[in-house]
Amino acid sequence: MEPGYRFRLYLLTALMLVGFGTLLTRLYDFQIVRRDEFLQLVPGNRNVTIREPGIRGEITDRNGITLARNFRNYEVSFNLDEIRQAYLTQHLEDPTIHRLTKEDGLPRKRSEKDIVAIVNDGIIERLRQLGLAKNYKAVNLRSHFLTHGGLIPFSYRSDLTYEEFSKYAEHNLELPGVYPSIRPQRQYPYGALACHVLGYLKQWEKGDVPESATHKFDHYIGDSKGIAGVENTMDEILRGPEGQKTIVRDEKGHTIRMSDYIKPGVGAKVQLTLDARAQYLLENTLRFAGRSAGVVMDVNTGEVLAMASVPDYDPNDFIPSISQKAWDSYRDNQQLAPFTNRAISEFTPGSTMKIPTAIAGAVAGMASRQYSCDGYVTYGNKQVGCWIWNQHRGNHGNENLSQAIQNSCNPYFNKLANTIGWKAMVDGCELVGIGKRTGIELPKEDAGILPGSRSWRSANPSLAMTPSLTAFLSIGQGDTLATPLQMCAVAACVANGGKYYQPRIVKQAVAEDGKILVKDAPKLEIDLVQAGIKSSDIELIRRGMWMSTNQPGGTSGKARLPNIEVSCKSGTAQTTDNGKKSNNSWVMSFAPYQNPKYAICVLVQNGGSGGGVCGPLVNLIYRGLFARDRGVKLPLKSLSKIPGNTDRIEKTIEIPAEVIAAVEAGETDPAPAAIAEAATSKLSPGDETGETGDEAGETTSATRNTLSKTAPPTPTITPEVDAEGSVIPRAIPVKTP
Repeated sequence: MEPGYRFRLYLLTALMLVGFGTLLTRLYDFQIVRRDEFLQLVPGNRNVTIREPGIRGEITDRNGITLARNFRNYEVSFNLDEIRQAYLTQHLEDPTIHRLTKEDGLPRKRSEKDIVAIVNDGIIERLRQLGLAKNYKAVNLRSHFLTHGGLIPFSYRSDLTYEEFSKYAEHNLELPGVYPSIRPQRQYPYGALACHVLGYLKQWEKGDVPESATHKFDHYIGDSKGIAGVENTMDEILRGPEGQKTIVRDEKGHTIRMSDYIKPGVGAKVQLTLDARAQYLLENTLRFAGRSAGVVMDVNTGEVLAMASVPDYDPNDFIPSISQKAWDSYRDNQQLAPFTNRAISEFTPGSTMKIPTAIAGAVAGMASRQYSCDGYVTYGNKQVGCWIWNQHRGNHGNENLSQAIQNSCNPYFNKLANTIGWKAMVDGCELVGIGKRTGIELPKEDAGILPGSRSWRSANPSLAMTPSLTAFLSIGQGDTLATPLQMCAVAACVANGGKYYQPRIVKQAVAEDGKILVKDAPKLEIDLVQAGIKSSDIELIRRGMWMSTNQPGGTSGKARLPNIEVSCKSGTAQTTDNGKKSNNSWVMSFAPYQNPKYAICVLVQNGGSGGGVCGPLVNLIYRGLFARDRGVKLPLKSLSKIPGNTDRIEKTIEIPAEVIAAVEAGETDPAPAAIAEAATSKLSPGDETGETGDEAGETTSATRNTLSKTAPPTPTITPEVDAEGSVIPRAIPVKTP
């Protein structure tokens, strides 16, 4: 074969291969990449399939009072592909925009379809004529089109009035690609009430669209998702089944009819264990302090009847999205952590830890042991003093367990803990949930820290549980951390004679078809009597808590009621707060003494003594609860959010008689200002209430507040308006004389 002929053959073959490759590339471009675009150009009708989100289930309290519901919301969205196709029926080509981008680190000029110009010319101009146009963020629209085309609608307005919606619907045929719709929107009718329990929602994100949706739907609308509280933990069952709508459009994009419709389903109805009126009582009471938390439990079931944290927020601020200004105001308040549920956050427990220590001693068979308080106990070069020694250089002398609880005596519990040893201490405390999450149906629950536990030893491999650390553990100082919920559950366990029920906030959940998804059943974790503790030993602990409240010398006298026997253990834990020495003030309690019904735990950050600061708050909560039990209807109203403060509370809170009478009558809400004005002097030993003062002893162990300052989940931020998306106001004629 001649060389020239062979060269021509090779050249022809190469040209054929290049041509074939070019053909494949063009086929791919026309049949795959631009398939939808060319289908739009084919004369005739086409079906448009739209995915609609399910309807979110309601959340109610235990009595059926709705705490989270849905209301009709009128909104309008754009299918940007359909708007563009309608534009091209009247124009020869797309308008373009030249943009400077970076490719491989180098600046590049590129041209692209100017969807903003198309929308402004084809849709916004007509909406302006109808009086329906509103400013929007053009940068977001352009980015949305480049990323999602017509699959995902661009949300234009979600604030329509009924009249505006009706006008959109009336002119819908002349607005191709514009979809007015009625969708359920979340609403929390009582504002900030129970916000840390309920949580809040975030709009669905474009990244949430599954790959399969691109083949099934022409128009995809996703579901909002819960990102805090029960809205988060119950999100899967609260979401309803998706709906699907198929409409027929002509070649110009005009709607002809709806050919098929599967209605969205409704998610499960979640009933909480909360009592909304008890919740309202608790929240108003806690607002007397700048930073606080409280839990009310049913001692016989483990149900949480009320749970609150101050400061708080209004979940309605996030529906459907939150403005940047409002979000910034929340973020500026991060030092106070308004999104943190303090009721399930860990704090140094102080002397409330003496109740788990007493339980550990009872498990080890040492509940009947007596010890002498000489004012302090020395461990090496460390001296752990009793509060009475630190204040007056006094001592409690010989005490039994009940007396030690009444007097909140540090040396007694130091000696008890070191007698049974740190391993027995850990085993006993773990029986009643110290150092581990309760498992309540809420996100971000802290486990606390139990020194000597497996997790503590893993985190501190170079440390050993010395007698000094064991002593600090026994009185809730050093590394020890616990949550108000944990301490409330311990109080409930002691109250009912030793049965530890897992705390729960969800009572039951029922699907739309009646199927029970979450059963209403208490979960008994452990019976201390079956675990080896004598009933008489539990009674010693119960009796000590009663004596602490009702006998002279006790540290919880401010919680005392005139006709109902309340039993408490107060605590004042030494901590640091923003670099300054501070206290966590506590009271854990139950009532009535003989036939217990309620357990309450209240925590106040940066307070004085636990009995002096928290005792009056516990007192007021019990008054309201027992008034309700007598048939009084407690008030229930919408609550505004409260920002809280870092002010220190040094003084005993004295509640005016008229406020107490109003609460017990259910006539009005507690008045924080009235109570603040009635605050009296600091506690003094041996006053008429039986309060003996600050039970915290000086320690040399580092203690701290470890309240999580982690940022809350980022919500959906309302886009700001930009220049391209601004609507020029129509001129208003001016009448001349």
